Amino acid sequence: MNDRGAGADGLPALARELVAIPSHDDPTAAGDAIESWLRAETDAAVERDDHGNVFARTGDPDAPTLALVGHHDVVPPGEPQVETDADGDESYVVEERDGRLYGRGSADMKGAVAAAMCALRDADPEGVELCFASFVGEEVGGVGARAAIEDGFAPEYAVVGEGSTNYSGPGVTDVVVAHKGRRASTLVAAGESAHASIPEEGVNAVYRACDAVDVVRDLAFPETTVMGERVRGSVAVTGIDGGTAWNVVPDGCEVTVDERTVPGERAPLERVEAVDGVEWTVDQDLPPMACSDDAFADAVLAAARDAQSGDPRHVVKPHATDAGWLAEAGTACVICGAAESGEAHTDTESVSLDVLDRCYRIYRTVAERASAFA
Repeated sequence: MNDRGAGADGLPALARELVAIPSHDDPTAAGDAIESWLRAETDAAVERDDHGNVFARTGDPDAPTLALVGHHDVVPPGEPQVETDADGDESYVVEERDGRLYGRGSADMKGAVAAAMCALRDADPEGVELCFASFVGEEVGGVGARAAIEDGFAPEYAVVGEGSTNYSGPGVTDVVVAHKGRRASTLVAAGESAHASIPEEGVNAVYRACDAVDVVRDLAFPETTVMGERVRGSVAVTGIDGGTAWNVVPDGCEVTVDERTVPGERAPLERVEAVDGVEWTVDQDLPPMACSDDAFADAVLAAARDAQSGDPRHVVKPHATDAGWLAEAGTACVICGAAESGEAHTDTESVSLDVLDRCYRIYRTVAERASAFA
């Protein structure tokens, strides 16, 4: 094992316990297990809010708050990841082999949740209140995080345990200082129907939609820089639907657009409305994230360097997480976690137990060296 320092007692067993609990349809049972463990194994003040989010706090309540953030909901499992007992009750298949824990949610992100729980238990926070938070609904647009923020959850700092391993190089757990957001849009083109044999008597909505697609095609991708790291978004038409019959000029057509946003920059999609008969609506807008505190990002990177023999870097993550909602609300965020790029949401999802232990040490070290940034 290349990682440095003593590991966390009971971390593999806790990760296995959490991964085994189904939480794609209803995260309640997983939240129950997290709450029960925190009450039994820590001296922290534990709270379960009305949304199902779980919180635990320790340290100086008058000091700035450092939150270790995760989520205990998961995407639906693949068929190989579920087993049913004689009573018809389902559980997730959990296997440990070759130093990895396999099962739905092992990488995204119950493994990192377990590491954060153990770090909360063992850390002696320096100059901060240490808060553990595990949200519901991350996989469906950050429902739990948004509700918690609306209820007043506002830590000064947060380490979000989403994946940051193998970004700068194999086997390295990096520190994400920015990630893209996602804005999903629909372009609706309206026309007038007519018989296709006399198309000049109608207005073809598909043609209008195609004109709008040409506008999207010519848009420059949004781009910015965060702590010296380039963050480049994208804009892509991902679907088009129009027409009712081969002999009818269509009076309606819809185009779907996926935009990956970057901090502070958006593609000017409103330009499509310059095309006659075209309206633009936003269906989903998951915010990007940029760390707002260089000292905090550097402190987490220093902890990451002390926890491994590799050379971690500040990196950029390509997709949205709950860190976007927290950053939008004013929290200085970074992302640091065990999941590897491309591992989450797969039927063979797994996480390295050594890297989980590495993350435990990073989380604990950040809490115990908070004077470097708080």
